[in-house]
Amino acid sequence: MSWKALAAWALGGAMLLPAQTYTERIDAAMKLVDDTIAKGPFQADWKSLETYQPPEWYLDAKFGIFIHWGVYSVPAFGNEWYPRNMYMAGTPEFKHHVEKYGPQSKFGYKDFIPMFKAEKFDADRWAELFRKAGAKYVMPVAEHHDGFAMYDSSLSEWCAAKMGPKRDVLGELAAAVRRQGLHFAASSHRAEHWFFMEGGMTFDSDVRDPRYLAFYGPAQPRRLPGANQDNQPNEAHLRDWLARSSDIVEKYRPEVLWFDWWIEEPAFRPYFQKFAAYYYNRAAEWGSGVAINYKNNAYPDQAAVLDIERGKLAAIRPQFWQTDTSISEKSWGYIENDTFRSPGSLVDDLVDIVSKNGCLLLNIGPKPDGTIPEEAEKILLEMGRWLEVNGEAIYGTRPWKIFGEGPTQVVAGSFKDTASKPFTGEDIRFTTKGDTLYAIALAWPEHGKAVVKALAAGSPLLSREIKSVELLGSKTKLNWKRTASGLEIELPAEKPCDYAFTFRIR
Repeated sequence: MSWKALAAWALGGAMLLPAQTYTERIDAAMKLVDDTIAKGPFQADWKSLETYQPPEWYLDAKFGIFIHWGVYSVPAFGNEWYPRNMYMAGTPEFKHHVEKYGPQSKFGYKDFIPMFKAEKFDADRWAELFRKAGAKYVMPVAEHHDGFAMYDSSLSEWCAAKMGPKRDVLGELAAAVRRQGLHFAASSHRAEHWFFMEGGMTFDSDVRDPRYLAFYGPAQPRRLPGANQDNQPNEAHLRDWLARSSDIVEKYRPEVLWFDWWIEEPAFRPYFQKFAAYYYNRAAEWGSGVAINYKNNAYPDQAAVLDIERGKLAAIRPQFWQTDTSISEKSWGYIENDTFRSPGSLVDDLVDIVSKNGCLLLNIGPKPDGTIPEEAEKILLEMGRWLEVNGEAIYGTRPWKIFGEGPTQVVAGSFKDTASKPFTGEDIRFTTKGDTLYAIALAWPEHGKAVVKALAAGSPLLSREIKSVELLGSKTKLNWKRTASGLEIELPAEKPCDYAFTFRIR
């Protein structure tokens, strides 16, 4: 059988579930989506969806935890795209796999699943750590590009509840996170599975074995020869995507659902419009606010919440937005010998993002046994200690008239999270809450004095009188004055924390 025939066969619903049962469940999911849209305030068109407003809890939260954990943590090599790259001839992953595990026809990606045991996974311990880190919402990956669902899927046997850990990881985390008083979210990368395993169809590998097409399929080529755009998914894949997305919503009620970049492909448009209307209507039924995260131009600005991967913006965005980045530098999932960001750089990112009307979703990659790498845990606790002192300038705040001042220019855009130069004591970011203005210096100012130039005497940005200036975490009464150069503040002898430093101005 040719690879085209095998891939087409996989798209026909040939799951480990009986084909009839799979089809019935897809049809039931489609009916639920349509019925929910029919009776709710949102319809599946941009005019309706652009009336959406992000919930207040999300605007207030500012800091969340992303979790990339799956079968790809077992080989722990390269990055979380190991399942794709191990079938792509010429890649380091391909070479590593053959040398360590043997040919892909004998040992394929599926064979890592029994090794993914999660024997030390403790959802309550994770959730407690995230609370101590100062996070307000938690977003595990429900399904990554590899097609292995980390939840109890109604549409596939290839999931953590039935294979590998044999635990409903998403369900356990949802319950534990909510016990800690945090908001639960989830991400779906199912869209990209259309092409993710394509390499395995080009040579003798287990991806071509009909017994495993329920897991590896569709395995379509991402780009057809001579085409000027990606190979568009067919109706079977799109219906499967929508059904799986609604399955996550119905079972776990995530308050944010994050989608990766490929939903921007034209074929997805009617399906993600339908999903948004269904999801927003279900939230209205539940009496809770929810959000969808998207990348690039998949949704209009008003219809959902923009997410920028490993990057930031250069200015305040009128619409609320989010950065997703990782504690680790080489991979989103766990790999051996990864390197890690410094706590100070992540605190600076958090402050800069919040000053521009955004929030930070910070990723960790747990090990296959369910433990969080020690380096990641230390960084999270460091951020929590900073937020204990400075959190009032972050949580529940809104942008000021300008985001900040200072000589250091942020390199804006995706995949630029480590491109900017280190901030100085002259780099200041502003947030506001009620009548209180916060000026956050991103390093300890030199010469014992901080100068906030935007607050100079006579500044149109703050025409009212300043009554008090305090340094969060310090009991020292500050001497300060407003001059033509700025608000000049004499610093105490001791720093109140290790990273960015917050002045409360009233």
